[in-house]
Amino acid sequence: MITYVQIKGNRRKFLALTGLTPKEFRALLPAFAQAYEQLYPTSQTLSGAPRQRQAGGGRKSVLDSPEQKLLFALVYVKTYPLQVLLGEAFGLSQSQTNYWLHRVLPALVQALDALGVLPERDPRHFARHERQQGEPLDLTIDGTERRRQRPKNKEKQALHYSGKKKTHTDKNVVIVNTKSKRVGYLSGTYAGKTHDKKIADTEPIAYPRKARLRQDTGFQGYAPRVAEICQPKKSRPRAS
Repeated sequence: MITYVQIKGNRRKFLALTGLTPKEFRALLPAFAQAYEQLYPTSQTLSGAPRQRQAGGGRKSVLDSPEQKLLFALVYVKTYPLQVLLGEAFGLSQSQTNYWLHRVLPALVQALDALGVLPERDPRHFARHERQQGEPLDLTIDGTERRRQRPKNKEKQALHYSGKKKTHTDKNVVIVNTKSKRVGYLSGTYAGKTHDKKIADTEPIAYPRKARLRQDTGFQGYAPRVAEICQPKKSRPRAS
């Protein structure tokens, strides 16, 4: 079973499982614990009624500590396993895994929001969001794909099949601050076959006018109103 106590000293394993270093995990933990307590106060039952008995009675939960709850949430978000597999890793049944995911994920989102590290989701507010960060306006835009289950519908199969990844995927476009590596913007989710530039054109992203935007050749022809666009040129095909 995966426990925080066992892996906290192994930086490489911790990063592979959670996407965070132990130091970053410890920085997130207080905000997560506070968000969890706000969502599920110990003075109330699961239904929200005042508790008649003191909290903590009965069988001890596998996810009894804030560290273990946060680890459970981050492993799911990072690796996105089936609930049966995640339950086996944490000593839970599939139904218990489903129950705990619905409890810890809202707390994780609230904690990230409180720390100000959630990416902007409204493209019209992106410029304002970036100016508020106080960081150099050096941005990189790119498409990112993640695997998904193969759709049963043949039309959806073709739509979600990514020739680049050779599997069925969903796709998002992200904009990252090149210097701080902070994800500033996350687009809506599109089928894996959708071209990166088409997503960027569909999303009415408002950029800071003084920004430098770095993009690869997948965004050929994408020219938003920014101070500078940095893009490599496509190489010419070799003569046969």
